[in-house]
Amino acid sequence: MRTTTETPTVPNRLSVLRPALPILLGVSVMLSLAMGLRQSLGIFMPPLTRDIGITVSDFTVAIAVQNLSWGLLQPLAGAWAGRLGFRRLMLGGSVLYLAGLVLLATAHGLVGVTLGAGVAIGAAMACTGSAISLAVAARPVPAALRSTVLGLVSGAGSLGALLAAPIGQLVTQAHGWRSGIGAFILLALLMLPAAWFAGRVDRLPLPASAGGGDQSARAALGTALRHAPFVVMALAYFVCGMQLVFLTTHLPTYLDACGMDPMLSAQALGMIGGFNVLGSLFFGWAGGRYNKLLLLGGIYTTRSLVLTWYFSSAPTPASTLVFAAIMGFLWLGVAPLVSGWIAETFGLRWQAMLGGVAFFSHQIGSFVGAFGGGLVYDALGSYTMAWRAGVVMGLSAGLAQIAFALATRPRPPRVVPT
Repeated sequence: MRTTTETPTVPNRLSVLRPALPILLGVSVMLSLAMGLRQSLGIFMPPLTRDIGITVSDFTVAIAVQNLSWGLLQPLAGAWAGRLGFRRLMLGGSVLYLAGLVLLATAHGLVGVTLGAGVAIGAAMACTGSAISLAVAARPVPAALRSTVLGLVSGAGSLGALLAAPIGQLVTQAHGWRSGIGAFILLALLMLPAAWFAGRVDRLPLPASAGGGDQSARAALGTALRHAPFVVMALAYFVCGMQLVFLTTHLPTYLDACGMDPMLSAQALGMIGGFNVLGSLFFGWAGGRYNKLLLLGGIYTTRSLVLTWYFSSAPTPASTLVFAAIMGFLWLGVAPLVSGWIAETFGLRWQAMLGGVAFFSHQIGSFVGAFGGGLVYDALGSYTMAWRAGVVMGLSAGLAQIAFALATRPRPPRVVPT
């Protein structure tokens, strides 16, 4: 009796997922390259700044502009996806990403670096990054599998840094930083066919149980902003962006200042990318079984404790790689939790837009992490004050998120009709 009831569920699940596979593979490749190449730009900072005569804080201005333009445009990109379709949005973002890398590779001063690494890549990430990619991945799968699938896509999206950082570092050491960025351009070309396949999601009808379909964008936004758990989650997301972009931007310079082998920074970024996969898979699975907001608070708190451990003593190759592994595990696991919680709370119709609103807070934190870290380093000659501020804010946000998740009962938001 048990065998006969369980056997049909396997082919049913496979038949549901089969048409979704090209979409999921395409969006995973696109996300992997978009995130991996962007996260690895820090490896070019030491040789680039020395070659064209700009300071560390100048370079971090470009990264800060990137994060700010990404965050500002993300809610708009989410709303445009509902009107233009995901395929056109993602293809346009992929072309813009290539243009940004070309501008960076040919830069001879701060303006070129800012336009390329800052404005162009930031705008491109709003169309190809996690908010759009996970909104695409959520649509073609049943609700029961959604959190796991989001974890899988986030995990696949982590592989880009594992590939890009070592390639960029090796090419840079052999032929210079401009050639290293040229290698990134070749990798970024793969985003175009990946975005095309992922765009098949536009052909699929919105599931009848998706929710949020009877609301306009303005009404959905108003509903979210009156929902206290959404507001707390979005505010805590600020710290996530601040901590992570501080590391991707400044870890290579920190290790360089400590006299470590330049290849160690690429290995650390690659280690982060590799353990991103495990963390995304784990938190995607856990998000389908436990309170997503509670898990988010745990991630922020644990990250802050690990930052304290690592930066409190001089780095070694072993401690750096262990640190990168732990931070990688706690890195992109946030994405399936946030996207999954928004989808199950507000529905799929405006998921990309609401995810973009929350992500704007994340990117304000990213701006602070990149630019603030550069200012502190140029002013004081070390990152001590910067990482300590990140730890204090991370612990505060994590504990506040945990306390709020425990104190409030999950309940659906009040929907305002259009």
